[in-house]
Amino acid sequence: MNKIPGKMKAAVLFDYGDLRITEVDVPRVAYQEVLIKVASCAICGTDPKIVASGWPNHPPLGEFIPGHEFSGTIVKKGEGVDRLNVGDRVAVEPHKGCGICENCIRGLYTTCLNYGNNEMGHRHYGFTTNGGYAEYAVNHINSVHVLPDTVSFDAATLITTAGSALYGIIRIGGIFAGETVVVSGPGPIGLMAVQLARIMGAGQIILTGTRKSRLDLGLELGADIALNIHDVDINDHIFELSRGKGADLVLECSGSAAAATDSIEYCKKNGRIAFIGIYKEPVTLNLNKVVQWNISTIGSKAEGDWCLDRLIPYMDKKMLNGESLITHRFPLEKINEAMEVYSKRIDGAIKVVIHT
Repeated sequence: MNKIPGKMKAAVLFDYGDLRITEVDVPRVAYQEVLIKVASCAICGTDPKIVASGWPNHPPLGEFIPGHEFSGTIVKKGEGVDRLNVGDRVAVEPHKGCGICENCIRGLYTTCLNYGNNEMGHRHYGFTTNGGYAEYAVNHINSVHVLPDTVSFDAATLITTAGSALYGIIRIGGIFAGETVVVSGPGPIGLMAVQLARIMGAGQIILTGTRKSRLDLGLELGADIALNIHDVDINDHIFELSRGKGADLVLECSGSAAAATDSIEYCKKNGRIAFIGIYKEPVTLNLNKVVQWNISTIGSKAEGDWCLDRLIPYMDKKMLNGESLITHRFPLEKINEAMEVYSKRIDGAIKVVIHT
């Protein structure tokens, strides 16, 4: 293992809208933490928003390093680290709960009641503490997952994305063999949800969205039917495709208020809906139909329930394809260009990966 330097390159947020590559100290490891030599860090939809306007409880401007979908190699261990070793290839998850609140004790660490309180032990890497747009990053062992050699560092950045889809599926009760599953929104989470629905035995997977290129990719990844909401009446088509019953399960991944509203309308009696997307505005839902049709709904915050570890075997066996979602790669020095490509979806950008 190469000697660890005292300084490193990092993308530091000096002011809102002012992300700069600069040289900073390599972070030190504390108890039960490891130092990771970052290889790849994917841009998530929240990252441009953090660059533009910050995040509650973020580190001070001039010190804050965003980035939370990253992978790399452990180069140093702190005290109290036993299950991980120097040289391990790892992926990280952003959330590390305090470990002592009621929610964390119940395993609900993505909704830790001490969110943003570093003194209580909470960490949200790339949000309330520094993240992975750097050559090195420090993570608590509870947020680190060992990768097999078969999973590339680039593909590993998509495990968090897949984890968000899987957590929604778990929270709504899973997928039963033969069910009609609608995945709303062919973004990265939706495209991972399509693959997971196929792995878990869905009988019919219907993908809905607006971008033909993404809908076509969804068909390649396991969707049976792709419906462009600009071209067809989604409600009518889903009832027709399900022989008049409606969808057994809806995985709403788009974050669109209109899509969330529609999900109630094409869900079947006693059906289920997982709201996985992030909604920028209030959503109108026909709650009387939810009651009268006995529809179950849940919200799903990020990638909880140790989902990343559950997904690594799927990637190891090539059942879950992360590489196909990566459309662009940039070096750390060009992170602002990468953010623009991602935000404006230039050249059909889906996932953009930063190499450090």
